[in-house]
This record gives sequence, structure tokens and C-alpha cells, in this order.
Amino acid sequence: EMNTARSVGVALERALPATSDDATFVAELQAGSEEAFAYLLAVYQNPTYNLISHVLESGTDAADVLQEVFVKVFKGIKQFHGESSLKTWIYRIAVHEASNHRRGWLRRHWHEAFSLDEARAGWDVAVAESGGLPETPYQTLEQVERQEVVRRALASLAQPYRSVLVLREIEGLSYEEIGQVLGIAEGTVKSRLMRGRELLKRKLASWLER
Repeated sequence: EMNTARSVGVALERALPATSDDATFVAELQAGSEEAFAYLLAVYQNPTYNLISHVLESGTDAADVLQEVFVKVFKGIKQFHGESSLKTWIYRIAVHEASNHRRGWLRRHWHEAFSLDEARAGWDVAVAESGGLPETPYQTLEQVERQEVVRRALASLAQPYRSVLVLREIEGLSYEEIGQVLGIAEGTVKSRLMRGRELLKRKLASWLER
């Protein structure tokens, strides 16, 4: 169902024009317009899902967190007064919910051993999507394993560095937008980004040599 919903969201996002006037749109949301809420989901569901899935350690929980985020968006829209853009406000809720969910997940699962079965499962998916075996299956498996190492290295960073890296490197937000999402100054964004990149580089260098 989630994949279907995301596909519909992509189609609607491409068909609908960009929201040019946040104030007018927010007023419609606050008035309880069903059409406005449908538009909100069409535009923001997919990018919010992607953000959540990168902040979480367990991507399988992203759909559940997405529902929690938009329940809070719907309930809290009347308290939104335009201090930031609608996008950064939604992202702020998403990062908060995903971070809280991730902390609970880590307490339950962090000490579980990593198995190459995960990487091989990824390889099976790649084979299925390509329609057959790749010419160099060993290289494909190695690439999937390295991607898993990158994902786990990013997941192991402290939350302040992880959030900044995801918002900047994966979501492509500006320093100002990241500051609004996380509630920190732009200078802090830049320093955390620099430190986070350094920490990630060290972890990758160590893990990929194993």
C-alpha cells in the first residue's frame, strides 16, 4: 500500500504546480480544506518519507513514522504562524519524530551482529530489477556491501552530526533551511557539517579496511 501511495504521490506532484504562496495555502489548511490537505500530501509525502528513511536505522519503520508525522502536521497546522517555510516546519517535525523513533530502535537492536545476508538480499533485488545476472556478480555484491557500510557508518554518528549530514548531503537543503529545521544557527550548521564529514570519513576508512 505504501508503494502505491508513494507512486500516486509522485504522479500528483508532477501534475500539480508548485506552491507559490505559502500563506494562502496555509490558510486553506487551517480552514480544514480537504483539497489543501490532499495537495499537501501529494507534494510533501515523498520527500518526507525519504528524509525519515535516512534518519532511521531501520528503513522498514519509515512508513509508520511518516503517518505519525502527518498526524502531527494535521493537528498542529493551526499553530503554524509562518516563522519558517511550510517545508522546513514539516521537516522539523519529521526529524524530531524519526530521531525519537530511532533512539528506541537503537536500544533494541544496536548490538545485533551485522550479517552479509542483508547485502546479499540487496544483490538479489539488483538482479531482479536488472532482469538477470550482472556480468560481474562479485563486483555487484561488493558494491552493495560497501553501500551497507556507508549506511551503517552514517547511522552510527551522533544525532546532531547525522541530521545535518542527511539534510545537507542527501536532501540538499541550504544552511539556512537546515538551521530552521534543527533550530540552530547557520554557523552551528556549518561546524557540525564539517565535523560530521570528518567523523564519517574516519569511520568509513576504518570499516572498509576490515
